[in-house]
Amino acid sequence: MSHTPRSQSRSAARLGAVQALYQQQMEGTATAKLLNEFHQHRLGQVIEEEEYADADVDFFDDVVKGVDARREEIDELLTARLASGWTLARLDKTMLQILRGGTYELLARSDVPKAAAISEYVDVAKAFFDDREAKFVNGILDAVAKEIGR
Repeated sequence: MSHTPRSQSRSAARLGAVQALYQQQMEGTATAKLLNEFHQHRLGQVIEEEEYADADVDFFDDVVKGVDARREEIDELLTARLASGWTLARLDKTMLQILRGGTYELLARSDVPKAAAISEYVDVAKAFFDDREAKFVNGILDAVAKEIGR
């Protein structure tokens, strides 16, 4: 599947957003400070020999701010999709941010086709996890999309 420069920069923005949300969860960084730090030092930089593609900064900002602003609504949607007895607290912290980012896009970014949003976050999951977890992301986000009528 060939990626256009725009879709590549959005993919980089999503990966960055998941990392920023993870950092925020672990360190409690204020959103404005977090965005600034990522703009200055993370997005489009070379880190540990890996070059980060130039990210769509506006898209990155929207996902991070959007998840932050709508976390309660997003978490309720996610909790309802988890197997009985599971809570968001039991999920891997990175996994939780992947699901939050995907759910935010499904809720708020009607400009992003449902299938594209889901497959993008499945790809992000593959950067951190095995296929089993990637399938989990696909299943949960697909269920969220159905619930919200996308």
